[in-house]
Amino acid sequence: MAAAGQDNNFRDGKNEINGDFSGNGANNAGSIQDVSLLDEENDMEPLASPGQSPNKGDDKSRSRSRKPFHYPANRRQSEELDSHSTLATYNRYRYYSRLAPPDDHRMRIPDHIVPASLFYPAMFVDRSQKQGSLITIFSIWNTMMGTSLLSMPWALGKAGFVLGLVIMVVMAGLTLYTCYRVIKSVEGVDQEGEVLEFSDVCRHYLGRWGEGCSVFFSLSALMGAMIVYWVLMTNFLYNVVSFAYENIHASGNETSASTEGENTHQILYCQSLRPPMRGVLSYGLIINMYFSTTVLCPLNSSHTPHTGNMSGMFQVPTPDDTFHHVWERVKTVPFFLIILVFPLLNFKSPTFFTKFNALGTMSVVYLLVFVSVKAAQWGIHLDFSHTGKDVDVTEASEYFPILTGTLALAFFIHNAAVSICRNQKHPENNGRDLSIAYVCVMVTYVVVGAVFYASFPKDKSCIEDNLLNNFSNTDTLAFVARVFLLFQMWTVFPLLFYIFRLQFMHTLFGTTYPSLVHVVVLNLLLVGVCVIFARFLPHIGTIIRFSGAFCGLAYIFTLPCLVYLVRLKQTGRLTWPIAAVHGFIILLGLANFVGQFFFLNKT
Repeated sequence: MAAAGQDNNFRDGKNEINGDFSGNGANNAGSIQDVSLLDEENDMEPLASPGQSPNKGDDKSRSRSRKPFHYPANRRQSEELDSHSTLATYNRYRYYSRLAPPDDHRMRIPDHIVPASLFYPAMFVDRSQKQGSLITIFSIWNTMMGTSLLSMPWALGKAGFVLGLVIMVVMAGLTLYTCYRVIKSVEGVDQEGEVLEFSDVCRHYLGRWGEGCSVFFSLSALMGAMIVYWVLMTNFLYNVVSFAYENIHASGNETSASTEGENTHQILYCQSLRPPMRGVLSYGLIINMYFSTTVLCPLNSSHTPHTGNMSGMFQVPTPDDTFHHVWERVKTVPFFLIILVFPLLNFKSPTFFTKFNALGTMSVVYLLVFVSVKAAQWGIHLDFSHTGKDVDVTEASEYFPILTGTLALAFFIHNAAVSICRNQKHPENNGRDLSIAYVCVMVTYVVVGAVFYASFPKDKSCIEDNLLNNFSNTDTLAFVARVFLLFQMWTVFPLLFYIFRLQFMHTLFGTTYPSLVHVVVLNLLLVGVCVIFARFLPHIGTIIRFSGAFCGLAYIFTLPCLVYLVRLKQTGRLTWPIAAVHGFIILLGLANFVGQFFFLNKT
């Protein structure tokens, strides 16, 4: 049996039972459809006696007010009390309600006083709130899919095609192991009745400094994600507005406004080296034979044009008009973005934005379709013979730390893994489900990174850290991707701020919302940091790899291993081989972070 209202939380302010109890007709004959006590003014009347109505108002006022619970529920108007017992219950409630102020719930009506009619059978109610393995796997995959997906072809190219694929597999396995250690570490902490996070585990095994490190690096990961989001939203907003402007004022002309707004790119008209798939739909046209597309290449790349595969090349002109002076991707758009985003950051609860979480999955699916369509149109362009062609491929490169830093953030879910797996219906399957999820994530990154890199029709050094920057705004598929991602990030960005504010404010002030002033000041500081990066370092690849290497040093490589070693030592199971292996993992994290500083100019 379950009590309607569950905790009998009667509101004393107006002597009213909050009782919109729903039932299913005959199936719940014992439930009450509408329960209410008298209004506040009726509390001034003397306690009712049998046969006496506690409300002597006229019929009009009586019809507007809800009947007290001691009236028969099947009668619209009644002057008859249901029974002496229900009347006694009503009088008891009024007595209890006057023993303490309205805001003091210590004197609420006890459970044994509540009439039996207020209880109903708890039928078809799942109180376990548990999730199956499929939901767990999807949640992990969906949470890990983020902005790193756009940088994967660029990072893969920096490491070399063959070495990059090997590193992706190794990093997936390494981060999977440490994430598994995070989940298992909770089992060793016995705090009944408390919801544990990994920071609580660090405090239990490592002390206050361990908890402080976990919170600090978790906030650092959120800060890095917010900066990347701001840079990408700036990029997408710039391109979307420029596309609309060009279609209205310069229809048919392809200018720099559709790409960067500065002399930073070459436009290369590339013809596919093989016929694409027949019947591929692109730009609203059915492709049957050869087709040409436009790709963009940064002027500071090592690209050397070859006339054999290029029908035209020119530097992008910069139109001299007011619009392009006001609407510049780096100089002005980051500030315009404040107008669209900042008002959304000050809400006390971002519940509304959680309704758009499904857009994250849809954007990942669209990117997979986008890359697949482009690969089908371009064909495979790989040349391992090093003959000097556009499509020369490097098998391995000394710049591989760029990829490892990017993957550290791409496979980072360690600060959310405990929360996701907490409600697993079968906790013994957490290891299996986590492994399947990591394999799915790795496959997704390989598909986007390797397929785009292998099919890119020009010099591989032209691939940018945001793969959409290799397409002009006249590319319909790329334009749709920008619009889609802009809206998705616009709805997710307030959630990132909310999570950051939640952890930061609770750590400093012990509450998640000290005041509106505190929240606004914090949001101004965070937005200021994001704008500075978007203005002076608008390279998401560099931001991602440094953020991933820095946060991964603690949250991926160090803290899980230290917690595991301390736990083994406390139980007397620590051995030298185990200590050596986990010490080596910590050194790998340190080397990954230090290695990022050797390639500062590789953006």
